Amino acid sequence: MKLILSTALTLGLSHLALSHSALAGDIAAGKTKAAMCAACHGLDGIGIMPTYPNLAGQHEAYLKLALHAYKKGERTGGQAAIMAAMAATLNDTDIDNVAAYYASLGAK
Repeated sequence: MKLILSTALTLGLSHLALSHSALAGDIAAGKTKAAMCAACHGLDGIGIMPTYPNLAGQHEAYLKLALHAYKKGERTGGQAAIMAAMAATLNDTDIDNVAAYYASLGAK
């Protein structure tokens, strides 16, 4: 029984580590790429107007999903047209990196 639990725990922790590393992008590259986002989302990830969301401290996975959805035209509300155009300039690696950067800023 101990062997089964130990094996399950080891596999679970390995899966957790792999899941986290699969999310992690290059924060420095993301900061560089996010320069184009600063006009609306601020230099520190805090939206410059109440209608622009704060990105600082958002979950990395959420940011990746949102950017991919904008890029695919799956998000249509609010500023979706602007975001779709911005996301269209990003490849998958860019999206990973930008998401990692904003997630690294911590909630404000």
